[in-house]
Amino acid sequence: MDGTTTARPGERRRALLGCLLRSAASTVLITTLYYLAPLDGVFGVRTVVTLVVGLGLFGFLVVWQVAVVARAQHPRLRALEVLATGVPLFLVLFSVTYYLLAEGNPGSFSESLNRTDALYFTVTVFATVGFGDIAPVTQTARVLTTAQMLADLLLVGVIAQALFGAVRIGMRRKGTGPVDPDEDS
Repeated sequence: MDGTTTARPGERRRALLGCLLRSAASTVLITTLYYLAPLDGVFGVRTVVTLVVGLGLFGFLVVWQVAVVARAQHPRLRALEVLATGVPLFLVLFSVTYYLLAEGNPGSFSESLNRTDALYFTVTVFATVGFGDIAPVTQTARVLTTAQMLADLLLVGVIAQALFGAVRIGMRRKGTGPVDPDEDS
């Protein structure tokens, strides 16, 4: 069930199509902004502060969205949209940081990084597939990579669980989910 079981098939298709289009548009917009943003600064305290503030804003956005999911007409579709927007935003925050680090300290990684390489490295760390062609070399790069790994665990574990919980609440509110909060849907 996706929260649309009482809707007619046409309404369900429109809701799903809208969700998919908004999710794709968000991902394209975030990625486009990443490639067009003027990233001429050097890595330093300002970059780390910007990353921390960005992650804080990301956390606030997720907390706010969890509440929105619980009240949504289609909680499962809304949760999908949150993930489709949140994950690319999260990855781009780290990609920008890795890119600036590689630009400011060229020996930070096993090879130089352009924006695509920084995004590739970020996704490699996020997917936990291990380091192949690009690896952190300096202590700063390793600390940032470790911070991303820990944040990845939070994103996958805590945030995903919060979203799933919000979906269950939303489904119960609509009368289409389990009554027992410990029961899986």
